[in-house]
Amino acid sequence: MKHFIACLLALTITTGSLKAQFGGLEGDGSYFESLRTISTAVPIIAVSPDARAGGMGDVGVATIPDVNAIYWNTAKLAFLEEGTRSLSLSYTPWLNRLVNDINLAHVSYAFKFDDKQGLALAMRYFSLGEINFRDENNSPQGTGQPYELTLNAGYGLKLSDYFSMGVGLRFIYSDLTNGLQTAGIETTPGSSIAADLGFYYQGKRMSMGGGQYQSFSAGLNVSNVGGKISYGTSQESADFLPANMRLGAGYHLEIDRYNKFSFYADLNKLLVPTPPVRDDNGEITAGLDDNVSPFAGIFQSFNDAPGGFSEELEEIIYNAGVEYWYDGKFAFRGGYQFEDSQKGGRQYFTIGLGIQYNVFGLDFAYLIPASPVVRSPLENTLRFSLLFNFEQGE
Repeated sequence: MKHFIACLLALTITTGSLKAQFGGLEGDGSYFESLRTISTAVPIIAVSPDARAGGMGDVGVATIPDVNAIYWNTAKLAFLEEGTRSLSLSYTPWLNRLVNDINLAHVSYAFKFDDKQGLALAMRYFSLGEINFRDENNSPQGTGQPYELTLNAGYGLKLSDYFSMGVGLRFIYSDLTNGLQTAGIETTPGSSIAADLGFYYQGKRMSMGGGQYQSFSAGLNVSNVGGKISYGTSQESADFLPANMRLGAGYHLEIDRYNKFSFYADLNKLLVPTPPVRDDNGEITAGLDDNVSPFAGIFQSFNDAPGGFSEELEEIIYNAGVEYWYDGKFAFRGGYQFEDSQKGGRQYFTIGLGIQYNVFGLDFAYLIPASPVVRSPLENTLRFSLLFNFEQGE
């Protein structure tokens, strides 16, 4: 299906620069705040790729390790079951209520090659379908098929029986304009390299009596730390990657050999500067200059909000999820995400289902919007992941 989009270049060249910068100073000099979202380049790499996490409100940093740990926390790879060799194929329709050829595909492969080490490889492909490009005067500029691609490698190492760390490397390629020129500006695909660093704690399985057991898990992951992306010849137009910090915990309860529950909670924050408030002359009246390097932006992101500490707290996204397994064969999941309305207002419920049979597994997830104002491109969308656990067939 063709999408007729006017002024596409004006939107894509400045991807991540189209920030809602409302707010200012009252007559008494105090700051007032309105919608202040933080945008970045290639936001698709911050979208949950798999249906298991998608069914639990997009929690993942402290969940029980699986083949998609390379996205959530590479440190979890070290706690995969020994001998694991697993493959996951995930597919997510995008804006499926409007178009039928925009989608996100994700492939990951993980294996545990000894008791202490795990490795994973993954690829993510986001297709924007076929687009009719138009310039600022709405004149046709030809057609194209924009896409974004990432290639990932992750490694996890046990530092003790209960603690591990992991690192990841990610190549990012974003071709939004297919080399189109407009207003004398030559556009090019954007590319960058980013790194991840993660830590994971998997506590001891403790008896509660009566055949019941409990355990705890926790995780910290910093992802997408790398150079800015530019779609033109000028580095002044380069935009931040969605560098992110995720902190989470999990509680696991085994009622008996057939019934197991896991409860999770994550805190999620972009490590990207908040845009300052400027007056009509371009002078900063509140906040800090966001024209900084990616690494400086990480540290600045904790104390640069024009609204002070209260606005910094608004930048945290809260995720919660629950997973129930029966006999290791059937899983039921649910979750919720909350984001402050001033920072995007992405609030939704999720439900999910998992089936495991011998070497095969299948996960489904469905997103239900909780806000009548902010709509999600994944709302009322069925996502799925197909899993192959080769070690079980040996």
